[in-house]
Amino acid sequence: MTGEFSESWLGLREPADAEARAADLVERLPEGIHVIRDLGCGTGSMARWLAPLLPKPQHWILADRDPKLLHYATAHVRIPDVTVEGALGDVTALTTRDLEGTGLVTCSALLDLLTSDEIDALVATLAAARVPALFTLSVAGDVSLDPAGPLDATVAEAFDEHQRRTSGERRLLGPDAPAYAGKAFELAGATVVTRPSPWRLGPDRPELTAEWLRGWVGAAREQRPSLDLDDYLAGRLASLPNVSVGHVDLLAIFD
Repeated sequence: MTGEFSESWLGLREPADAEARAADLVERLPEGIHVIRDLGCGTGSMARWLAPLLPKPQHWILADRDPKLLHYATAHVRIPDVTVEGALGDVTALTTRDLEGTGLVTCSALLDLLTSDEIDALVATLAAARVPALFTLSVAGDVSLDPAGPLDATVAEAFDEHQRRTSGERRLLGPDAPAYAGKAFELAGATVVTRPSPWRLGPDRPELTAEWLRGWVGAAREQRPSLDLDDYLAGRLASLPNVSVGHVDLLAIFD
């Protein structure tokens, strides 16, 4: 990919993200939400999607560890009756003090990048503050291509292994994250509702589909260097398939 967290990649995927998210979960949110903290905000796409669906006025705290993305996000969330501020820092450092006055915590495409301990800590912080969470687009490990090819399953398996890789001393949960987070929230006393939120890619989104294919195959190659996928990738790029990339949206509410 152009870069997993680059402005160009995040901008390219934003329409597919917006289309995939489970809007019916927004209808289940408690009333009276006016302050929203968005973890790992990237370019601010979550705010641009969700803010129009919530009552105004709103104040968004856009949190990210990348100062360049944070600057972009705070400059590009322009919605009537919505104010924004930036908060530089890592999601793993979130405290109950950070959540004072917050009505909702959100994130998008983030949980699968965390470890089990990090999700446990995040859930514990949200439970202590009694703040609901809407976490969207967590990778689910479910990819299908049409027409199917003989190497699809091999690439998908290697990609999922890469998602579960050990990075430094951190073992990422990857596609196990949605189920793990759901159970952690339930154990903390939350009511949890999940929805599938698959990406729909294909020839009608050629730039995004091609970039996703390069990233998907690239991660598989990185995980299993012995795989020879040059012809596979070239063939897929020459005739773009229709693709479903599984994600899960999760809503957790503390009664």
